[in-house]
Formats: sequence, structure tokens, C-alpha cells
Amino acid sequence: MKTSEKVIYETKVNEIGSEAKDFRDIQMLILFGSEAPDALRSSCYIIDVNNINGNITAGMFLIIDHSKYKITAVGNEVQKNLQNLGHIAISFTGMDAAELPGTLYVEKGVYPEIKVNTEIEIAALN
Repeated sequence: MKTSEKVIYETKVNEIGSEAKDFRDIQMLILFGSEAPDALRSSCYIIDVNNINGNITAGMFLIIDHSKYKITAVGNEVQKNLQNLGHIAISFTGMDAAELPGTLYVEKGVYPEIKVNTEIEIAALN
């Protein structure tokens, strides 16, 4: 039986900052749209800023290429920052309470290998 999915958000990685992969040590990655300020750009995966089609909530899934991570908590600035700036942090710690307002928390799992053209989605899976 095929899983049905409602994609809430989708984008792709266009550029990888020189220090972006350093955040692997703390199980985090940072996304930012092409308008990322120079002071932050080297730390980020630069993405297309696209519309969000619904509310991002715990229980949905973050999909990076074909790896799926269940969303465990959503900081209260994630929706606005992703919509307007393409800017959020993603924490692969499995925390179920959002400590940082601009952070999306997902289940612990294998930290993703992200390359230019990697696809990133947020989806509700049934």
C-alpha cells in the first residue's frame, strides 16, 4: 500500500556554506534563503524560499532526499522564518519541546549528507 503524503513545503539546496557541515557535531543544520547575510552565509545551506502550504506541526515528517525524520517539536518562529527568509535550524536530537524559537526538532537518526540540489520537504504522511 502506497503512503499518501501532503507536501506542506518543498525546496532544494543551491549552495553549501564553507562551515555548514561543521554543525554535524551538534546534530544540527541551518537553512537560509539566498538573501542570507554574509556573516551567516558560511554556516548555512542556501535554499530557495518557497511558500508553505499549511501549518508545520509535530508528527509531520522532514524528508531530505529520501530520508524521513519525524518532526518532534516546532519552535514558534519556524513557520514565519521559513516562509519569509528560508531560515531555520534543524535539530536531529529528538527533543519533544522546542527550546529555540527558530528550530525544527526531528527524531534522532542518521545525519543527512546534503549536496547541491538535495531536495528538502516537510510533509504530512498518512
